[in-house]
Amino acid sequence: MSTLEIRDLKVAVEDKEILRGVNLTVQSGKTHAIMGPNGSGKSTLAYAIAGHPKYTITSGEVLLDGVDLLALTVDERARAGLFLAMQYPVEVPGVSVSNFLRTAVTSVRGEAPKLRQFAKDLKSGMDALAIDAAFAQRNLNEGFSGGEKKRHEILQLELLRPKIAVLDETDSGLDVDALRVVSEGINRFRASGDTGVLLITHYTRILRYVKPDFVHVFAGGKIVEEGGPELADKLEAEGYEQYTKASV
Repeated sequence: MSTLEIRDLKVAVEDKEILRGVNLTVQSGKTHAIMGPNGSGKSTLAYAIAGHPKYTITSGEVLLDGVDLLALTVDERARAGLFLAMQYPVEVPGVSVSNFLRTAVTSVRGEAPKLRQFAKDLKSGMDALAIDAAFAQRNLNEGFSGGEKKRHEILQLELLRPKIAVLDETDSGLDVDALRVVSEGINRFRASGDTGVLLITHYTRILRYVKPDFVHVFAGGKIVEEGGPELADKLEAEGYEQYTKASV
């Protein structure tokens, strides 16, 4: 059982406060959906806890199984069990998908996987996500479509098996078929029950495939309402206006 605890987290960008006291606990076996309009602070939360230097933590704590993540470097946070699937995965010219993934697995596990077993796991993961085998030798994300980038993020997730996965708008830019494949990958990751998921999204469409246990509404840099899956249905029907007006 792993637990991510976010306590009274406040974050600023260039002296402008974005997060205004976020409290959230994510445990293994549970999926939390964070929903809210553009500019509400959802992605800021994801990047701040992952250690992006653009975001300044002004107060609060982020603990993973009692370990202070804010005291760790980005790579140390990954080794501690935190994973971030980015909204806009970056291109890495000169580094193949296969080499990147094997290096990442080696870094997180502390030892290199046996080449034959890694090749088997990589092929199995790519097949499950309907990724052409030729992509293993292509430069990471270079020339990939939005959907291809997101599939590779989920491939990375399944190979690394972190304790807690933060998925920042993984559904962004996906067509119906890609959304289904990516969602199936997330559900495979969740199936063991020993991992937790923090799923950030604008829309409910991915929640039709990835069923959340909890839904949190973000507005004005903080959580303004919490509930079960039924809250997502309410947001689909009524939108965010009532929350944005209240947070001004």
